[in-house]
Amino acid sequence: MARPEQVLVLEPQHELKFRGPFTDVVTATLKLTNPTDRNVCFKVKTTAPRRYCVRPNSGIIDAGSSINVSVMLQPFDYDPNEKSKHKFMVQSMLAPYDMTDMEGVWKEAKPEELMDSKLRCAFEMPLENDKTHESESNKTVSSSASSVKTEHTALPKSASASLDDGEVKKIMEECKRLQMEVQRLREENKQIREDDGLRKRKVTSVSASHSSSMATSGMRDEGLSTRILALCVLFFVIGVIIGKLAL
Repeated sequence: MARPEQVLVLEPQHELKFRGPFTDVVTATLKLTNPTDRNVCFKVKTTAPRRYCVRPNSGIIDAGSSINVSVMLQPFDYDPNEKSKHKFMVQSMLAPYDMTDMEGVWKEAKPEELMDSKLRCAFEMPLENDKTHESESNKTVSSSASSVKTEHTALPKSASASLDDGEVKKIMEECKRLQMEVQRLREENKQIREDDGLRKRKVTSVSASHSSSMATSGMRDEGLSTRILALCVLFFVIGVIIGKLAL
């Protein structure tokens, strides 16, 4: 019994192309699309499993959706006279409605339920013109990246310059404020000195007035004592005169 026709749509359909140089890993992309209304299980197999890494190499594609499979060719010594004999096969089957174990489904699958598509591999080395074009493209990309990087670097410098101007302005304002504060303190200090001098002069004046008052009072006391003494002497003289007259 012939196998059913593949329900998945493959892009590319027949050939996977790997473009050198092959001194590093080269990746080709295989797109699998499920146009049906059923989920589809798939597997990707190759005749040279040691030369390729396939991710994902199996899975389920939901109805009406697609998936990209990365096929990575490992580095090797390329010989242009050697033709590639590597092949890939995409195997698929409709997923059962009650599926719980995909590995079990593959083991229990009947040959008439399996669908497959085969692809061959092709290795290509870039031509000299292509190399030149790629080199120029790389230079252009590098130049664009450098200009973008320069602009990106220049932007922080401008921001830094404006920030420095702002800081300088703040410092100038702070200096002015400090100068005004110093001037105010000087004026207050001057006023305090003047007030101290005035108070000292007042104290001196009051002390002088008090001393003068005390001196005047002393003089008054001395004058009073002298007068009393003179009066006493006068009374004594008058008493002596009267006594003599009485005799």
